[in-house]
Amino acid sequence: MTLKVLVVDDSSFFRRRVTEIINSDPNLEVIDSAINGKEAVEKAEKLKPDVITMDIEMPVMNGIAAVRQIMASNPTPILMFSSLTHEGAKETLDALDAGALDFIPKKFEDIARNREEAILQLQQRVKEIARKSTGMQTGSSSRLNPLTTKDASDASDSTPSDSSQSLHKGVRPLISETTKTPNNWKHFQSSGKSYLVLAIATSTGGPIALQKILSQLPKNFPYPILLIQHMPEAFTAAFAQRLNLLCQINVTEAKDGEMIIPGTAYLAPGGLQMMVEGRPGATRIKIVDSGEKINYKPSADITFGSISKIYTDKVLSLVLTGMGSDGKEGARILKEGGSTVWAQDEETSVVYGMPQAVSKAGISTLDLPIEKIPECVLAEMNVI
Repeated sequence: MTLKVLVVDDSSFFRRRVTEIINSDPNLEVIDSAINGKEAVEKAEKLKPDVITMDIEMPVMNGIAAVRQIMASNPTPILMFSSLTHEGAKETLDALDAGALDFIPKKFEDIARNREEAILQLQQRVKEIARKSTGMQTGSSSRLNPLTTKDASDASDSTPSDSSQSLHKGVRPLISETTKTPNNWKHFQSSGKSYLVLAIATSTGGPIALQKILSQLPKNFPYPILLIQHMPEAFTAAFAQRLNLLCQINVTEAKDGEMIIPGTAYLAPGGLQMMVEGRPGATRIKIVDSGEKINYKPSADITFGSISKIYTDKVLSLVLTGMGSDGKEGARILKEGGSTVWAQDEETSVVYGMPQAVSKAGISTLDLPIEKIPECVLAEMNVI
């Protein structure tokens, strides 16, 4: 079945260029275009496209406002075009908060090493997020709502969600690691293992998924957290700042040589690799450049492999929504060392690539909906 695409951009040249690329794939068809956000909202209502590509800066109504209106009235998978600047990062994160599923650099030379690869990446992104179209239109897809930010005056008084309230009251959910079934999170108790670090890997759909998880961790969370989010170099600092506002724990873009401390989440910087060195209790961040042969920068495989050498069997690792299979081999190394690997389930993943890879390989011992991950983490790591 051919996927119907609506292209939204105020530049006639860019609309033509994107249309040509999308139409060159036999499984994709641009059914119309719009020159501003207002027109996009109207055409989304009338044409019911499977996917919308959306610019951010446009006259009449910008892309962020358009995303918000479309998601309120006609939920549709939306791919944002973004500039790779700090300001572009903030705007793109706003668009993701509004409901867009993914983003891609507007300059195609920033997507890949050559034109052909860039074209294939754009086509693949459109097809991947289109898989959420049916769920959105029927209301079965899990919509992750934007979260309110904290400030110094209300961080200590914030009200936890229903799931975290149960934990704070000492009511522990039933979770454990055993033979995996689709809904095993409903039936098992925590394993009783001891941990020293939480590691989370994600890609497409990850920014909102990470917000959902990290915002529910208490300020006194007693472990360090290592975050690997596939994201351009210009975006990770802005994303770390945003997460830090949303969460009671501290969130920072990881820096080479800094000590890892409990209650802080370290986001791997875009364009580089995050590793660790030292020993448990005296571990430092190591940031390196992995060269052109590594597709993902940062790569979950590299970070997971590094932490396995330091923390051996004391890692709880999560593989969340994302395209591809990055994290699979690193997760395998962690599991072989005695650590625990969980995956996000298919229903709540924006793209069921990375979590599917570890689940189908039998590496993950628990497949969880995103809404259940925070309470499961707190129970498994014995955080009351």
